[in-house]
Amino acid sequence: MEVPPPKGGGDPKDQCSAVVTPAQFLLSATNPEQFPPAELPEVAFLGRSNAGKSTMLNTLLGRKLAYTSNTPGRTQAVNFFRVEDRLMFVDLPGYGYAKAPKAVARAWQEVIEVYLLQREGLSLCVLLLDSRRGWMETDLQLKQWLEVHRRPFVVVATKVDKLNQKEKNASQKAIREQYPSGDLIWFSGLNGQGVKEIWQTIWKKTAR
Repeated sequence: MEVPPPKGGGDPKDQCSAVVTPAQFLLSATNPEQFPPAELPEVAFLGRSNAGKSTMLNTLLGRKLAYTSNTPGRTQAVNFFRVEDRLMFVDLPGYGYAKAPKAVARAWQEVIEVYLLQREGLSLCVLLLDSRRGWMETDLQLKQWLEVHRRPFVVVATKVDKLNQKEKNASQKAIREQYPSGDLIWFSGLNGQGVKEIWQTIWKKTAR
């Protein structure tokens, strides 16, 4: 799939603004049969419950399209967002929510696996880690799963504005112990840190 050039011409990788319009919420799917046709390159956002996926989506798009909540496990469906008729952002259900009923958690996992394994338009997975907590067991399991199945992914450490420099250095060291050479981006929804780098990675991975 090819990503059309940004409006006004130029290299799409140069368009790294937090404001990307028009963008719209397309649909929520609770099972694979409800997924829309894979007509555009897709970028999937994955992470533990309350890792900041909705905040990241809203920051990248410059619009409040994804619902944000302080309650973990709020996202219980696969949410599709169409961005400028050039690509699709896909918000996958958060994992690791201890209070979710086991049957619900299994259903989330099955939907996520079907999407990640079978979705033809999937071009990039954005794996979010809470920078204050680093790798949890479920994060490592997902990272290893992505590696085994050769799904392209980038790791983004979120909520970095909540760390001082000493804490950030410690967090980076801990993350790198399990992820020594891949792309690592530091992100803050408060001050926009990392937005440009995330967009650069998205255009690089979705361009053909």
